[in-house]
Amino acid sequence: MRLSKIFKNTLLVLTACLVLSACATKKEVATDPIKGQMQGDVYTGTDTVEYLADGVPDRVFFATNESILTTASRETLRSQAAWLRKNPGINVVLEGHADERGTREYNLALGERRANAAKDYLMTYGISSDRITVLSYGKERPVDSGSNPLAWSKNRRSVTVKAN
Repeated sequence: MRLSKIFKNTLLVLTACLVLSACATKKEVATDPIKGQMQGDVYTGTDTVEYLADGVPDRVFFATNESILTTASRETLRSQAAWLRKNPGINVVLEGHADERGTREYNLALGERRANAAKDYLMTYGISSDRITVLSYGKERPVDSGSNPLAWSKNRRSVTVKAN
């Protein structure tokens, strides 16, 4: 009887540990674009951002090895989707980029995942997939050629450009 109780308690503790270790911690990143500083793992400055249209930023940034859209990225893509809905004759290319770390093949795949994440989000806001082309440059076209965390964060991006 006593051995059974010990076994049940041990099993309960192990189950609780497994459940708790499986819970992911969401990293909050500030979205206030102050003077091009790193906040968390994402660059939120404006000195690398250009504009797709008046007041509509052309790029979104990602955390290291991630293709998950941040809150700031989703806000930017909502602005892009609103502009694209008002301009139905314009098609876009979503260019996926990565920083210099990692192999060429890995970064090409990562850039594609990032561009596809942006595409999927635009599509949820009513933009037809026929209007969006995805292209990955991986680490081949850095916006900042530095080899430091700030430069890397600027290069982890998806850029929306008008298609020709």
